[in-house]
Amino acid sequence: MKKILIALAFIALLGSCNQHKEMLFNGKDLDGWVFFTREDSTVTEPTFTVVDGALHITGQPFGYIRTVKKYVDYTLHLQWRWAGPRADSGIFNRLPDNDKVWPDGIQLQLRESDFGYLFSAIPLEGVEGPFFRKAPLCEGDPEKADGEWNETVITCQGGHITCTVNGVLVNEAVAEAAEGYIGFQSEGGALEFKDIWVE
Repeated sequence: MKKILIALAFIALLGSCNQHKEMLFNGKDLDGWVFFTREDSTVTEPTFTVVDGALHITGQPFGYIRTVKKYVDYTLHLQWRWAGPRADSGIFNRLPDNDKVWPDGIQLQLRESDFGYLFSAIPLEGVEGPFFRKAPLCEGDPEKADGEWNETVITCQGGHITCTVNGVLVNEAVAEAAEGYIGFQSEGGALEFKDIWVE
């Protein structure tokens, strides 16, 4: 009987944990997402599509895809990889309502030359502006080889934000706490995202 009670308690605990997990991307379509890109008559293929269960971003035209819903305190989990030559892109947090090609949020930079930087239009504590750039904390580049998936976790609690890639703390900062959208940038290079969820 004692073993049964322990097992039931464990199942209940797992259930309560799962209640706090919200999948942002279902791997089938782009329901729950908003697109914003600048006009470019030379681009004929869709910028954002679902390919083999992953969110595929071509990189053209410039812009981003973001959640419909805003978030305040959360931990974002996702995987990403380059789907072609490494170029420019990033992961946005704290995006405000004023959609524009270069949005006023906090971006974890994925571009190879600036990998791990935090770029922000929101003031970052201890960093000079008006456009705030915080250098990465890690030595070297924790990215995996081209074509391999990178595990990334971004935590926003109050004004504190931390970013890890493949278990390595790449950057952290303190900014004014704000509700905002989560998004992924289209800026020149093809890449993919999957297993996107928050808790």
